[in-house]
Amino acid sequence: MAFQILLNLALALIWMMLNDAYTFVDFVIGYIVGLGLLYVLRRFLRFDFYFRRVWAVLKLIALFTVKLIQSNIDMIKIVLSPKLDITPGIIAVPTELKTDWEVTLLANLISLTPGTLTMNFSEDGRVLYVHSIHVPDKDKAIKEIHDSFEKAIREVTD
Repeated sequence: MAFQILLNLALALIWMMLNDAYTFVDFVIGYIVGLGLLYVLRRFLRFDFYFRRVWAVLKLIALFTVKLIQSNIDMIKIVLSPKLDITPGIIAVPTELKTDWEVTLLANLISLTPGTLTMNFSEDGRVLYVHSIHVPDKDKAIKEIHDSFEKAIREVTD
């Protein structure tokens, strides 16, 4: 992947030299042209197109931002409600993530979302114990974690 990034930057610089224009706009145009060339050449050079992973990282950041805003709104509703109508609970979330780095990222994303906290891991590190301030349905909460954060992390690392 690092080789592809360097190659893309070199293609952008070559584009600037061929056009004899050394502005940021020309660099961006050259970078986009380089992306297109790498995308076309990926079949001949037999490498995975690196921008797919960059796009997956951007989607993970956007997903986390949306979940962060949603959970903040939920927490505001809980705090401002006159009656405390919550169902706190601890759920065991099994994960299919393979590396410790992926599991740690999942645990951090869960903990950074207000109202949830990753408390512990199982001995093998493949089950996370998560405390949530409001868990009306544990299966639904586990499915939501699998369908959002875990899926996005797998897209980034695969």
